[in-house]
Amino acid sequence: MSIALSDTPAWLTADLRSDHAGETGAVWIYRGILAVSRDAGLRGFAERHMATEQGHLDLLEAVLPPADRSRLLPLWRAAGFLTGFLPALFGPRAVYATIDAVESFVDRHYQEQLDRLDAAGIEPALRALLARCQDDEVHHRDEAREAARPPPGALLRAWAWLVGAGAKAAVAAARRV
Repeated sequence: MSIALSDTPAWLTADLRSDHAGETGAVWIYRGILAVSRDAGLRGFAERHMATEQGHLDLLEAVLPPADRSRLLPLWRAAGFLTGFLPALFGPRAVYATIDAVESFVDRHYQEQLDRLDAAGIEPALRALLARCQDDEVHHRDEAREAARPPPGALLRAWAWLVGAGAKAAVAAARRV
């Protein structure tokens, strides 16, 4: 799918840069999980979700010219890998709590962009693409949340907070660099 963007405002390019960086990181989260996990159910979860995230990344690469992408992509790959690898060392519940935290942040992040596009009344095709990505991310969050039952304890909640804070910082950096 290719979307020709009209005169793209700087804020939209920055948002798309952060989306591209985030989807890059997401693919690497699942690579990190697959590098260490031997749990068949978790591996299936990671393989399915990685394919979806790769599809999102492909869509964003069709929209965002290489010159406008984050120059920190090696950092986003490494951070993503560690965000999957570390909890996978502790098992499925830690991974599911991590994915819940990441996707909860991503849902809000995409919603902010959709609201801004709606307010500006621009780029309806891009808005539809981002809404589709958001729907997939919400599905990933809900699947992880269901698989993690019962709800995580204090340590996993602290980890999830750290993951969310890291995602917020990564978006801020990717919008600029």
